[in-house]
Amino acid sequence: MNTSATIRSLATQWTVVVPLLAAVALVLSWGREPAPFAVAVIALCLAGAVLAAVHHAEVIAHRVGEPFGSLVLAVAVTVIEVALIVTLMVDGGPKTSALARDTVFAAVMITCNGIVGLSLLVGAVRTRVAVFNAEGSGAALATVATLATLSLVLPTFTIGKPGPEFSSAQLAFAAVSSLLLYGLFVAVQTVRHREYFLPLTQEGRLKPDEHHAALPGRGATVLSLTMLLVALIAVVGDAKAVSPAIESGVQAAGMPQAVVGVVIALLVLLPETLAAVRAARRERVQTSLNLALGSAMASIGLTIPAIALASIWLSGPLHLGLGATHMVLLGLTVVVGALTVVPGRATLLQGGVHLSIFAAFVFLAISP
Repeated sequence: MNTSATIRSLATQWTVVVPLLAAVALVLSWGREPAPFAVAVIALCLAGAVLAAVHHAEVIAHRVGEPFGSLVLAVAVTVIEVALIVTLMVDGGPKTSALARDTVFAAVMITCNGIVGLSLLVGAVRTRVAVFNAEGSGAALATVATLATLSLVLPTFTIGKPGPEFSSAQLAFAAVSSLLLYGLFVAVQTVRHREYFLPLTQEGRLKPDEHHAALPGRGATVLSLTMLLVALIAVVGDAKAVSPAIESGVQAAGMPQAVVGVVIALLVLLPETLAAVRAARRERVQTSLNLALGSAMASIGLTIPAIALASIWLSGPLHLGLGATHMVLLGLTVVVGALTVVPGRATLLQGGVHLSIFAAFVFLAISP
C-alpha cells in the first residue's frame, strides 16, 4: 500500500510540475526566436504538458462523469486554439488570411478521421467489434457536417465578395448559426438526451460507471482543472514557439506552407488523441467518439464566431472557403462517417478506412 501511495504521489507531483515548467518555457520564449537547443527543450516541455493534460482531463472526467468529462477537454482545447488563431492573425496580417480555414479544416480531418479511426481500431482489436451509441454519434456527425458546410464550403460559392469569402452579413449569419447549433448540441448531449452519449457494453446496454477508484475530492478536481488549463495554454503557446523551427524545416524540405498548420494542429490535438485512445482501450469507444466529434464541432462552432468578432479589427481578407480537393475529402469524410456510425458497431475495417482518409489528407497537404 505504501509503495502504491508513493507512486500515485509522484505521478501527481509530476503532472503538476511539468505543466508549470512548460508554462515557464512559454514565458521565457514568448516573442523571441529560440536557439536550436531551446527549441528541443521546449519540445520536451510540450510533450510533457500533453501527457499531463490527459491525466488531469481524466481526473475531471472521473469526477463529473460522461459526457461532461470529454466535453471539458474538447471545449478547453478549442478555446485556447481559437485564442492562438486570433493571436497569429493579428500578428501576421494579410498573409494569414487563410489561417482560420486551414486550422479548422485540419482539426476536422484529424478528429473525424485520425482520432475516430485510431479509436475504432484500438476498440476493435480488444473486442473484435467496437460498440457505441448510433443515436448520439449520428447526431454529433450530422452537426459537424452542417457546421463544416455552412462555414467552410458555402464561402467558396457565395458571390457577395470576390474570392472564397463571406460578406459581412453572411459572416455574421454563419457565426450566429454556428454558435446556436453548437449550444443546442451541448444541451442535448448533457441534459435532454445524455444517455445517447454514454458508453455501451458489447450487448448494447449502458455501461456502468467506473468505480475502480474513489472519486477525486473537490480540492483535487479544482487542482486538476487549473493544471489542465495551464497545460493546454502551455501546449498551444509552446507549439507557437516551436512553429518557426517547424516552418523553417518545411521550407527547407520544399513542402507547402499549409503543412505548418497541420503539424501545429496535430500537436494541439494530442491531448484529445491520447485521451480517446485510452478510453477505447478501456472499451469505452463512445467516450472516444464524444471526444473526437465534440472537438471537431467545437473547433468550428467556437472558432467561426470568434473570428467573425475579431474580423472587426483584423485587416486583410478572411478566406474561409475550401478548395476542390479539400471539399472532396470533407464529403468523403461525411459519407464514410455516416456509414460508420449508423450501425452502432464497427470493425477493424472501418477504423482502417478512416485512417486511410486521414493519410490522404496529410499526403495531399504535403504534395497538393
